[in-house]
Amino acid sequence: MDVLHKRCDHRRVATYHEGSRRLQDRFDTRRLADRIDEKLVSRGTIDDDDRAFIERCDMVFVATADAEGRPNCSYKGGEPGFVRVLDERTVALPSYDGNGMYLSMGNLLVNRNVGLLFINFEVRKRLRLNGVASIAEDDPLLPEYPEAQFIVRIHAEQVFPNCPRYIHHYQLVERSRFVPKAECETPVPGWKTREWSRDALPEEDPARDPEREVIERG
Repeated sequence: MDVLHKRCDHRRVATYHEGSRRLQDRFDTRRLADRIDEKLVSRGTIDDDDRAFIERCDMVFVATADAEGRPNCSYKGGEPGFVRVLDERTVALPSYDGNGMYLSMGNLLVNRNVGLLFINFEVRKRLRLNGVASIAEDDPLLPEYPEAQFIVRIHAEQVFPNCPRYIHHYQLVERSRFVPKAECETPVPGWKTREWSRDALPEEDPARDPEREVIERG
């Protein structure tokens, strides 16, 4: 496959639906919700502060759903800047080797709607980006991401901060050794060498190389 989806034109998506409104009316927050939508959510673009924050993050939580609307939420980690802001409405996210299930990325092939949640636990800040995804194996950015299988481009429809008051304060100890880096051989996760999994690995999987370093946790 080359380009699995074409980039869409921007469209204004309604922030609230009947369920949201029912709860807003129940707890008398409709006025506040409308003010937040007007001030923060409706702009739908990535400004300079958003770009700086996104490109400092070393993790993102990705929410997707299948064609029937069944949800899936996944953590994606990398080096700071692994999610790249391409313009005021577009971010790029690499897809690295995982467990081969392709739950999140497979969902994007049948339901292009996606939600990203960026969190920095050290400064206790978070940002949401909701949009529409496209996937390409021949994306021109691919050579810039060692070991990436393909690139997901997300056309932003909503970009807005969240109140940070419930974010716990954590500090980074070290980043995962499994994150691909240029000119550095990525180790193999131990579970891929187990008897139950090794005969089912893809033919080109690095775990089939007996010389490759194996570690349990990175």
